[in-house]
Amino acid sequence: MKSIATWFLATGGFFALAGMVWGIQMAATHDHTLAPAHGHLNLIGFVAMSVFGTYYALTPRAAQTRLAAIHYWLVTSTVVTLTPGIVFAISGRSEILVQISSILAVLSMALFVFTVLRHGVGKSTVQESRPLYPQTQPAK
Repeated sequence: MKSIATWFLATGGFFALAGMVWGIQMAATHDHTLAPAHGHLNLIGFVAMSVFGTYYALTPRAAQTRLAAIHYWLVTSTVVTLTPGIVFAISGRSEILVQISSILAVLSMALFVFTVLRHGVGKSTVQESRPLYPQTQPAK
């Protein structure tokens, strides 16, 4: 089974590829009407998922929790509903999907903040006692 960090990074890469293809299509047709949806696909789908994946790669203790898997599915659900939700809103259809997925996006980020505060960053949650900037001894 792949690690949660791998799932975040691979899924983020898939969303980046989709965003690139969509960007090429918009450029070729000179129709950038759906650029906000394209931007959110890239921002949450690639950038945020890559940041989350990197965090879980650096913090194995957090990656091994059930909450990490919930986080993955929550973010993935956000991207696959937010992108079409923005398309529907721009095209004058219903805004309900974008409203629901916006709540999912906030919950995803709140869960990330909770996880970072709970587990810290890195392999150990124990902070070293050495100072950030070591004291220098005065010259004699």
